[in-house]
Amino acid sequence: MLQFGLHTFGDVLGAEPDAHPRTIREVVAEGVLADRVGVDFLGLGEHHRADFALTAPEVVLGALATATERIRLGTAVTVLSSADPVRVFEQFATIDGLSNGRAELIVGRGSFVESFPLFGFRLEDYETLFEERLELLAALVAEQPVTWSGTLRASLADQQVWPRSQASAAGGRMPVWVGVGGTPQSVVRTARYGFDLMLAVIGGSPKAFAPFASLYRDAMTRFAHDGGRVGLHSPGLVAETDAEARELLRPHWIAQRNRIGAERGWGPASVREFDDAASDDGALFVGSPETVAAKIVRAASDLGLDRFDLKYASGTPHDANLRTIELFGTEVMPRVRAALDA
Repeated sequence: MLQFGLHTFGDVLGAEPDAHPRTIREVVAEGVLADRVGVDFLGLGEHHRADFALTAPEVVLGALATATERIRLGTAVTVLSSADPVRVFEQFATIDGLSNGRAELIVGRGSFVESFPLFGFRLEDYETLFEERLELLAALVAEQPVTWSGTLRASLADQQVWPRSQASAAGGRMPVWVGVGGTPQSVVRTARYGFDLMLAVIGGSPKAFAPFASLYRDAMTRFAHDGGRVGLHSPGLVAETDAEARELLRPHWIAQRNRIGAERGWGPASVREFDDAASDDGALFVGSPETVAAKIVRAASDLGLDRFDLKYASGTPHDANLRTIELFGTEVMPRVRAALDA
């Protein structure tokens, strides 16, 4: 059965002194609502920039663990290249205990590189950092004594790491997804460790990622791993009508796109670019509950999805985010389930 998640990076609106702490409190309120309307997963993205408030998502997840009852809690993503995997595991095993077994990780390289100089890492080590840390994380989530050595971190010899997750008591492991932007090497590496695959679709057509889903399943078989889930992460917004949803999202999406684009040498965004992304074949899941549900059904069928995660905040205000969450849980999810069960 298809599961449903929501992601936020804690986009900061305004420059007043309390903008960041206010945003953090709003994210907690949004997570509580997501739990109440039946969403399966909430992911908080780690960023180290002025325009996002969630530099320490694990702390916010700890607050949500005690304020929610059933929703699974994780990151989207943990920037593993600049994090110590031992500390990451300890933090999430703690969140798992607080939430009664509801923690899961989505790890990745991240969309930005601010964390590298901030935590003393060299961009020249970009590839090696991620490869070694992913390998160590795979050893840690097995929850057995760890012996490991690499080139950019101290080695471990028969090292125990605590606390244990609830999954380990039943012979399992805490769920780990790897966020992938769409390279075959990243897909195969995810399968090598038996981790779940989260396809980050922020541009182009979701259907274009179907070959990566197939490659992942083939690689899981080749590496003799059972199961393995495929998820899709895409931005969007839900409102009562298509016109209202597009009007709400368009100015914030263009402003955010231009802010990031200016740093990366992209040309200015246009209304046409937004409209293309919001079309039936585009990456934006924006519109009425009927429109968004129909687009999720197509993506789930094209890619054989196990989970769809909507990045519901794209610089949009708190009240619009709350409305998206409410409509997503109460109207979009039931429509998708009914269509897929038909």
